Amino acid sequence: MKSITTIFALAAALLLQFSAVAQTNAPAVAPEIQTNTAIVPVPRTGGITNRQSQVLQRAKEASGDYDIEFIGDSITQGWENSGKNVWHEFYGSRKCLNFGVSGDRTQHVLWRFENGQLDGVKAKAAVVMIGTNNSGKENTEAEILEGVIAIVNQIRTRQPETKIILLGIFPRGHEFNAQRGKILQVNEALAKLDDGKNIFYIDFGSQLIENDGTISKSIMPDFLHPNDAGYRIWANATEPKLKEILGGK
Repeated sequence: MKSITTIFALAAALLLQFSAVAQTNAPAVAPEIQTNTAIVPVPRTGGITNRQSQVLQRAKEASGDYDIEFIGDSITQGWENSGKNVWHEFYGSRKCLNFGVSGDRTQHVLWRFENGQLDGVKAKAAVVMIGTNNSGKENTEAEILEGVIAIVNQIRTRQPETKIILLGIFPRGHEFNAQRGKILQVNEALAKLDDGKNIFYIDFGSQLIENDGTISKSIMPDFLHPNDAGYRIWANATEPKLKEILGGK
């Protein structure tokens, strides 16, 4: 079993790999010490705080045993909208919680954890997909990786009996672009967290892409958020592992 210490050690090794590549391509100047914003817990601001508060209240009222908790950003929140029919089909008979908040980055999820989201909830499985909103210019591949690993570590610490299904970050953009390339590198590193016992990595991004490398509007109308067909791909891809974790339920 990968302990928290082992995960930290693996994370350090993966981060060193990213750093080595960066240093190879970087000019020989004295490095500046910069804070990785992806691991510093911060709350959301503006109108989305209503959803943030709703999720925390949902966690507070839902104390007890659950089958699945879904943790993420707008793509996860979208199960309540574009994905609601698929949700009802796959999860309607199960005790599930949706902890998705539109626009969230890794640091926002960490803040939610610090403010009670995982307190009192016992979930058999946690489906985690986060990081696309960190994949712009603000964070490097190594920083995004560190942010996702911090989330995994928090779940393992606060919910030690919960099995984690860690999803690869979805591809985004109509055609291949630098942001997609960054996501692919992060996903390659995240796959190494799979220990076959407590953390299971699943990447079905290839099913969201056409043969020519583009993303179809028939799956992701805005080339980022799935529609009903996209959520069905998600549900089908994770269902075998969920059934295994839930004992066939």
